[in-house]
Amino acid sequence: MKKKTRIAVLSGGWSKERSVSIKSGEAVLVALNNDKYDSRAFDPKNDLNLLWHKRGEIDLVFNVLHGKFGEDGRMQGLLEVYGLPFVGSGVLSSAMAMNKRVSKEVYRNMGLLVPKEIILQKQGRTSIKKIRDILGTPIVIKPVSEGSSIGISIMESDADIESGIERAFEFDEEILLEEYVEGREITGAVLGRSALETLPLIEIVPKENHRFFDFNAKYVAGETNEICPAVLDPSIAEKASEIAKKAHRALGCRDWSRTDMMIRQNQIYVLETNTIPGMTETSLVPLAAKGKGWSLGHLLDRMIETCLSEP
Repeated sequence: MKKKTRIAVLSGGWSKERSVSIKSGEAVLVALNNDKYDSRAFDPKNDLNLLWHKRGEIDLVFNVLHGKFGEDGRMQGLLEVYGLPFVGSGVLSSAMAMNKRVSKEVYRNMGLLVPKEIILQKQGRTSIKKIRDILGTPIVIKPVSEGSSIGISIMESDADIESGIERAFEFDEEILLEEYVEGREITGAVLGRSALETLPLIEIVPKENHRFFDFNAKYVAGETNEICPAVLDPSIAEKASEIAKKAHRALGCRDWSRTDMMIRQNQIYVLETNTIPGMTETSLVPLAAKGKGWSLGHLLDRMIETCLSEP
């Protein structure tokens, strides 16, 4: 009988997305085929020493640590130090994708369209008038290195913009103020390393009580209408899928990624790329896989096979 691949599933961690990560880890563990894999959960917040001592019993790590210390390159670096191969993007790609300022520069250099932005550091500010003159209103305010829409707000009045800036600085030392692109929000999942394939695009339509795809809209069932496949003109759909692949390549992603985009007047703006998207029951990548006729288990098989065959 063929020997099972021994997989460590990392979830939990230290970030503000800990609860979501735990749910992602649980979903992955349930979906992994027990005939192929011998899988075990590790929560690095409590199990780093155990992971080190068990490293000789692990063939592959499947990391679903969302947010800081899991998705930003730090855990990827530690796994490399431990000598453990892992599914997903490496240190540099993870760090670039997590940092919205850096990833936007990468997108621009690859010829991708992105919203205009202003970067603010905690010690250095600029006037609200100057911000409005450059970006117009409303303004999207984001911490540079958070995920799951944590700390994000969309503001119009001077007082609200100032409040949004203060709130974003609670989560990061550097924040991004961005032009608001009104249009249709879509997301595109990409799989692979040397050869890339895309899953069906999804259109994201939060309920009216959500100004945008915020944390609750993402993770509370029924708060967002997720249309898969997105109903788009074929030429726009093809262009969006190519943009998702271009973003994946530009950041040097491996195995999987999900790029969020906005469509405005047939122009497609790249918002960000997620290197460890959610795997919960309300998450988008499992939905996209389902749109292709795949179970979550089959999706995991594809990702693991790619990782093991193209180290």
